[in-house]
Amino acid sequence: MNLTLREKVSQFFLPAAFIHDSEENYQALEDLIRKENIGGLTFFHSRHSAAANFEKRAEALTYSGTLEKMIGLINRYQQVAKTPLLISIDAEYGLAMRIENTPQYPFAISLGALQTDAITKVEEVGFRMGKDLKSAGIHLNFAPCADVNTNPDNPVIGYRSFGDKVEKVADLALANYQGMKRAGIGACLKHFPGHGDTAVDSHLGLPVLQKSRAELDAEELAPFKKGIANGVEMIMVGHLAVPALTNGKDIPASISSEIITDLLKKEMGFTGLVVSDALNMKAVANLFPTPGELELKAFEAGNDLLCFSDHVEDGIEKIASSVDPKKIEQVFEKVMELKKRLGVLDFEVLDVPEFDWKSHSAFQSHLASDYVKVIQGDLNTFQLNSLAKIKKLAHRTFFGKSPSLFSELLNKHFNQKLEENSIEDSEMVLISAFIPSHKPLNIFGMKDAILEEIKKIAKSKPTILVHFGNPLALRHFGELKDFHTVICAYQGFEETQREVAKLFS
Repeated sequence: MNLTLREKVSQFFLPAAFIHDSEENYQALEDLIRKENIGGLTFFHSRHSAAANFEKRAEALTYSGTLEKMIGLINRYQQVAKTPLLISIDAEYGLAMRIENTPQYPFAISLGALQTDAITKVEEVGFRMGKDLKSAGIHLNFAPCADVNTNPDNPVIGYRSFGDKVEKVADLALANYQGMKRAGIGACLKHFPGHGDTAVDSHLGLPVLQKSRAELDAEELAPFKKGIANGVEMIMVGHLAVPALTNGKDIPASISSEIITDLLKKEMGFTGLVVSDALNMKAVANLFPTPGELELKAFEAGNDLLCFSDHVEDGIEKIASSVDPKKIEQVFEKVMELKKRLGVLDFEVLDVPEFDWKSHSAFQSHLASDYVKVIQGDLNTFQLNSLAKIKKLAHRTFFGKSPSLFSELLNKHFNQKLEENSIEDSEMVLISAFIPSHKPLNIFGMKDAILEEIKKIAKSKPTILVHFGNPLALRHFGELKDFHTVICAYQGFEETQREVAKLFS
């Protein structure tokens, strides 16, 4: 492929493409593709959603026709590209993470709770997600997380991790990666060297991980070592400082040659592609006021692909004029090899995909039947049926819409509206809690007064708590031993609600 040095550098850039945007912005991105011959695009729902972390907003966005718009934009942008574009997305739990009305899969934390054949099932999740993405014109998914979530207060990983056990995270992250690869798309392990034990959101500031090298080897680095040993072809580096790896300096890993070149590439033997986490994140963006300096620093440190740069043209100029052409040529060859491997160079106009919702729902039920579990006490269905017959069993739904599918299924089983039974007169109370947010900000979106009400009920009556949501939120319900029974359902999917309801029949 006959490209100038500058055009070769352009192939390292994957700026953001927003699906819901103005025509003016669409045209500006088209102009950038034409002018600079950039390597690819990373799709986001909208500028509003991409900014949610920065501004502590989490509004539900309801723009319509998102999938159709994205397919139209991919076709439009590919048609003006001199070199076909690598289309990427961050879709850890499927297209639904960015695009409404597309298949959603369980969060990593839910998959980490699978009790049988977890590796096989998580590989199948990766495969199905990968097929969905490929049908929508996506070549590369920036997933899964290989972070070991040992800090329950972690504001940014949490539900995105397969758990707090090193071996489980290593096995399941690799399985998920391999499933996507089997589907014919690219994937990557992230956030090297490990973002699980941090307490700062790197979208907002710089997390610093104060651990010794021995501790890092035993925990954070282990899933990445397993991935490298099993041929993982891409790793994303996070925006977190790890002084033990940088001679005591608080420098973000994403711009540290000690971490990327010396540790990851030389010491750990990783020969695949290194991609930066989003370069607009505050942990690094605030360090370089001169446009293009951050991009140059990230490339010099050892990143091969530069994701979500806000200063593409300045970055291209800085790298093209400052870096040894031999290094540029080496990275360019790696990027083009990736494009060939993922079929990027064989672009054909896309149609809007149709999903097999029946198969997806059956698969969701299959997974839910294995991760839903009683984690405290037991469930005596004979006792519950006896209490219901004399109207001494009450049910209340908190945080979620009422009636929920779960409550309707319960009422059908017990042949009465349990919500109408008095808590005061009941001998047992059933509480279903639909946790509003999977992120810990503002107590996972729960109100203190409602939590206090739930705790009060649990202390006054034998109470069964059904927790639909991130299990890390359970610690806000007081002492779990105050509840007669606690069922952790992990997700609020309809299929999950049906599986929980089966426990009562």
